[in-house]
Amino acid sequence: MIKYPTGQGNKNKIENQEATNFGRRGMSLEKMINLSNKHYLKYGVAVVHKKPTPVQIVKVDYPNRSHARITEAYFRQPSTTDYNGVYKGYYLDFEAKETTRATYLPLDNFHEHQIRHMEDCIKQKGICFVIVSFVKLNRFFMLPAELVIKYWNMKTKNGRKSIPLEIFIEKGFEFKPTNLPLVPYIDFVNKFINQEIS
Repeated sequence: MIKYPTGQGNKNKIENQEATNFGRRGMSLEKMINLSNKHYLKYGVAVVHKKPTPVQIVKVDYPNRSHARITEAYFRQPSTTDYNGVYKGYYLDFEAKETTRATYLPLDNFHEHQIRHMEDCIKQKGICFVIVSFVKLNRFFMLPAELVIKYWNMKTKNGRKSIPLEIFIEKGFEFKPTNLPLVPYIDFVNKFINQEIS
């Protein structure tokens, strides 16, 4: 059985402190998105959650009666993208990536099944995108999945093996994390819905 956190203590105060003090000092993009998801949910803006990764536990050690430690496990199946949910009747599906490269995002950060999953979602009129942190530059972008798929397909035909920073600047949506939501992906989604980003 998996137990979920009970959220003891003043949850709002903790979330706001984390958001205010983050300064990108050690806070991962995933944590920033998770805090943003909580913010959007709390204010009734959108319902978006991180997808659990299906894991099969093979071996558990019990050093004593009150503690168990998983020592061997494997993935049951390939995961798709990191997040999905709904906003104003639109299905959202997106992936989060961090790169230490200063001028490009390596396509090796993606897997074939993730690309195919995004293609399938787009065919069903879902809104798919990636959120990327260029860690060394402290720059953050959102990019439509269609562009990621385009570059992936070029790579499979001996094209370039990365998406250049210029594409993120020209075709994406750059944001600067401030207060909650740290990752304002709904702003990007609204621009996409209004066809300001294609």
